[in-house]
Amino acid sequence: MKFLKIIALLFLLQGCSSNYEWGWYILSPENIDGLTNLKFLISGITTTIYISVVSIILAMIIGLIVALPSLSNNKFLSYFNIAYVEIVRAIPLLVLILWIYYGLPIMMGVSFSPFVSGIIALTISESAFQAEIFRAGINSISKGQHEVSESLGMDCNLAPSN
Repeated sequence: MKFLKIIALLFLLQGCSSNYEWGWYILSPENIDGLTNLKFLISGITTTIYISVVSIILAMIIGLIVALPSLSNNKFLSYFNIAYVEIVRAIPLLVLILWIYYGLPIMMGVSFSPFVSGIIALTISESAFQAEIFRAGINSISKGQHEVSESLGMDCNLAPSN
């Protein structure tokens, strides 16, 4: 049996030793086409970073706004948080981008540039994850932390509460 496993492993690994040549010449700076492709890829770095930073900042704000009502005793607010988080996290990001860029102009007559559509989609998608991070972080504060802050003389605005 052990011999068969070794033979099967050698058979599978044999495919890794083929003479396939990867097409990295497309990005080779020694080739004129490769240099052009590299310049094109590098030109998108600033746009990618800008979209990422803006959407993360907005997602943190929206995530905090969505997470705070879930900490109340009001069932409606808690259900709103659960529904928002579960629905938005279930939608793939590419589908959300396509809905915002192609669907909103058809359904509502609202049209966004590709740049703004990307920011909106990333913000909506990431805000659901941020809401769960904030909710879990706040819920992780134990009652003992609140008691310690009271014994140190902190007022209720500075003391962590659960």
